Amino acid sequence: MRTTVRLRDDLLKRAKRRAADEGRTLTSIIEEGVALVLRRPGPRRQTPTPLPVSQAGGGIMPGVDLNCSSDLETVMDNS
Repeated sequence: MRTTVRLRDDLLKRAKRRAADEGRTLTSIIEEGVALVLRRPGPRRQTPTPLPVSQAGGGIMPGVDLNCSSDLETVMDNS
C-alpha cells in the first residue's frame, strides 16, 4: 500500500544510507522499524482511580439562591 510519511531530514538521510549500505530499499528499512515498534508492548491502560465521595451532610440554606450574589452576601454578612 502506498502512503506518505514525513520524516525528519536527518532521519531520512540515515535511513537511506543504511538501505544503500545493506543493499535494501528504503521501504524495507521503514517496514522493519515499524514492525520492531509494534512488537513492543504498548503502554498499559491505567485503571481509573476511584475518587472519594463526600459523606458530609448539609446543603444550601433555605431561601438562598446560589445564582443570586445578593442572597449570598446577605447570608455571609449575617454569619
